[in-house]
Amino acid sequence: MTYQTYSQQALSRYTLPRLKRIAAELGVTPTLDKRTADTWINAIIAHQSAQLHKVDEQATAQAQVIAPEELRTVEISFYDHEFFALCKLIASITHDDDLTQPWVVMVEGKEKFRANTWARCQRFIQWHHQDEMLNEPTQAQTETPCTSENRIMAHIFNECQKYDLELLDDGIYENEVKLGQVGCTEGNWWVKKGSSGQQQYSNSVFDAMRTLSMADTSLTAETSYEYLQDRPLEQLNTEELQQLLDAEVAECEQLLDRPVDELTPQDWQQLREYEPVAA
Repeated sequence: MTYQTYSQQALSRYTLPRLKRIAAELGVTPTLDKRTADTWINAIIAHQSAQLHKVDEQATAQAQVIAPEELRTVEISFYDHEFFALCKLIASITHDDDLTQPWVVMVEGKEKFRANTWARCQRFIQWHHQDEMLNEPTQAQTETPCTSENRIMAHIFNECQKYDLELLDDGIYENEVKLGQVGCTEGNWWVKKGSSGQQQYSNSVFDAMRTLSMADTSLTAETSYEYLQDRPLEQLNTEELQQLLDAEVAECEQLLDRPVDELTPQDWQQLREYEPVAA
């Protein structure tokens, strides 16, 4: 079960009965004077810190279990590199005269992948070595349901490379704008556009990525702004606060360019609160 995380500042605004309810939900029982709010606040904060530490320890232990052995790269020349797992050569990167995708991944003398940069080839080797698919055929695109999280991510990674998209932990991005997410649950592929959380099922990873690649990034940015507006300020990080501020400034600048008779009372209120930043 997932519980809300409370900050010290947020807890200090709550009444004693409310603090007791929160503590009961978390299973917290203070040992000091239960008549004071500080006792309950400190107990809740201590409990949350302990739970967070436990989660961090579990994540670290899991990462140590599933992490593959570190790859060693040997530079043969500027255009040729070899990759070793322990003492075994698993792949190499070379370069040819192709105008658009000159960098090539070779495995056991066979071409496995092409890209426009060396870094993309390196990521391909790392991903597929981790999921043990580096030696599997890449041309045969089967519709067999995925049974491994690593294999699912490998399929998504391959499709991201085709559309020149970036796969990060929280979703798929294009030019630093989040397009959404693609995943597979019990053999069924799905896609989520933007940050809406609306999940749509697809016939395959190829259909899901094709749908996501056609997403309107301008709408994604607008959805993100509306999402940030609805969140409490204390829950926003520095980057999100700056994004919200920039969006509000841009909106006010647009209002200043509109005719006066077209402004609504809400527009006027927003302009009264607007303070232009000095150049």
